[in-house]
Amino acid sequence: MKKFFQLDQNHTNVKTEVLAGITTFLTMVYIVVVNPAILSNAGVPFDQVFMATIIAAVVGTLIMAFAANYPIAIAPGMGLNAYFVTEVVQQDVSYSVILGAVFVAGVLFVILSMTSLRKTLIMAIPASLKYGITSGIGLFIAFLGLRMSGIIVESDSTLVTLGDLTAPGTLLTIFGLFVTLALIARNVTGGLFIGMFVTGVLGFFTGQLQIDQLVAAPPAPVFWDMDIAAVFSNGLYTVIFAFLLVTIFDTTGTMIGVAEQAGFIRKDGSLPRARAALMADASATTVGAMFGTSPSSAYIESSSGVAAGGRTGLTTFVVAGLFIVSIFFAPIVGAVSGLPAITAPVLIIVGCFMMEGLAKVNWGSFDDAFPAFIIILSMPLTSSIATGIAFGFITYPVLKLVVGKGKQVHWMLYMFAFIFILQMIFFPGH
Repeated sequence: MKKFFQLDQNHTNVKTEVLAGITTFLTMVYIVVVNPAILSNAGVPFDQVFMATIIAAVVGTLIMAFAANYPIAIAPGMGLNAYFVTEVVQQDVSYSVILGAVFVAGVLFVILSMTSLRKTLIMAIPASLKYGITSGIGLFIAFLGLRMSGIIVESDSTLVTLGDLTAPGTLLTIFGLFVTLALIARNVTGGLFIGMFVTGVLGFFTGQLQIDQLVAAPPAPVFWDMDIAAVFSNGLYTVIFAFLLVTIFDTTGTMIGVAEQAGFIRKDGSLPRARAALMADASATTVGAMFGTSPSSAYIESSSGVAAGGRTGLTTFVVAGLFIVSIFFAPIVGAVSGLPAITAPVLIIVGCFMMEGLAKVNWGSFDDAFPAFIIILSMPLTSSIATGIAFGFITYPVLKLVVGKGKQVHWMLYMFAFIFILQMIFFPGH
């Protein structure tokens, strides 16, 4: 084990790696509860999402461990799971169609990861659009959390308004939010998970959470519940593009951030074994779609394991093992995910985490700032990540042309802008 994971070369040991793996798992295990809670709103059966979430996490994380030897864990990403739900509603299609779109995006991601096109795509898209997309998704999922909890409700006059804060579920959400905020502010390891646990305990004693069974035999996984043909017959090309683009950005940004923290980035700025690392995420997305979940991504929570000393794939091997153990806790996960007050605080706080990139947008340059702004504004208001991306990709090259900076824009952006304009004119519903 020491030799395979090159522990000595990375100045670590088995005990440190195991503790780092446990730390990473505790900071990201919330996804096992939150993902089924969100995707069940699209009609995907709880047991199917529960098993698909774990399968995707295990597959991606094991590939990361053995092929890339990095302490970076993989699991279905936050944001795109919420987008998955809204697309089922807006496109008026079954969840199997959107799963087909995820699968197609996953296959394209695998192909891009094996070529230089991925790097070209990442380099072509300016920082302001990348940060705008991530921040827009942050507002998108935070808004979802506020709605799920009843803190914000529908209004005929103002579209949304403040809900009844004295309702039991809303009160429990507010309690859970402040407990979790306190834990995060104090840098408590696994703060999100602990916050969910404390909220669940109060929910149990107040009669809002019913738990009949703690452990049980794992549910049977469902394989290939997809309708790929309907993806193309419904013209869901921008949905595929949104899944692909956001997953690539999210994974690449997370990997670079965690790799810098661990000291893996070379002096020339390159990341060793980057192709294998990206293949882990692409494979998890593809496999996850086959079993019934939204796209997977590298988890920034992996930085907690790196902070605990994790430096190799042994850390992520431990994470994968703990995910496998979690399949026996489907009954309690099902009960917890059915109470929005437990999961909503996670969405709100993770939404805040995703706003960090706004500080890196050049707000002093209007032609950079407005495209980021329109993405951030339109994603939560239209409940569509794809629409936000389209607005950003159209306004950026137009503004650059107006101010005489058209040559600074990569030709791919002009192509995307043209495609998005056509899509909005002829296929506005997709």
